Amino acid sequence: METNYNGSYESELHEIAAKKVAKLKSFYSHTLIYVVALLLYILNVYFDVRFNFFPIRYINGFVMCIWTTAFLIQAIEQFASYKIFGEEWEQRKVKSILEKERKNQKWE
Repeated sequence: METNYNGSYESELHEIAAKKVAKLKSFYSHTLIYVVALLLYILNVYFDVRFNFFPIRYINGFVMCIWTTAFLIQAIEQFASYKIFGEEWEQRKVKSILEKERKNQKWE
């Protein structure tokens, strides 16, 4: 029984780690694409280099503003969310919910 429990626990840890690695890989891919687009935008705006092929010609200030916001949200979610909403926060929230349930519980 003990080995089955440990094997199950290890497989859960492996699954969690695999999800974190996939999210990190996605973030790095997004970062690379964002940096290339930002460089093209800077070349277009400040150095007046015109790009006339399909997706690049539609990069403007509005698009970059929205993309930067989305990128920053993803970065915060990837690297800072565990500090804001980490284990301690989860434990406090669970205790808070249990306290509310105990207060609202009616014995009949």
